[in-house]
Amino acid sequence: MSEELIKRLLETGKVSFGSETTIKAIKRGNARGVVLSSNCPEQKAREITELAKNAGIRIYAYPGTSLELGEACGKPFPISAIAIYDYGDADLSTLEVSE
Repeated sequence: MSEELIKRLLETGKVSFGSETTIKAIKRGNARGVVLSSNCPEQKAREITELAKNAGIRIYAYPGTSLELGEACGKPFPISAIAIYDYGDADLSTLEVSE
């Protein structure tokens, strides 16, 4: 997942940041997709992955760290997970979905 796709998603779609927020969005049935950083804490990543798979939600792996994902989002803090509510104009259909 490139920084350009992340920026397009942020500009035209609707997202929220953080693993706890992502878990809540999945449980409420609001999330349509999830982005996980490469170093998302193992326990949180496992919980998000399990919940997302059970709900049929796509999980996209961001190849960089949470600091790099935060930077790509224009934030001065690490972001380990992003809940996607609306993809906007970001075409993520060509991206590989995490297993």
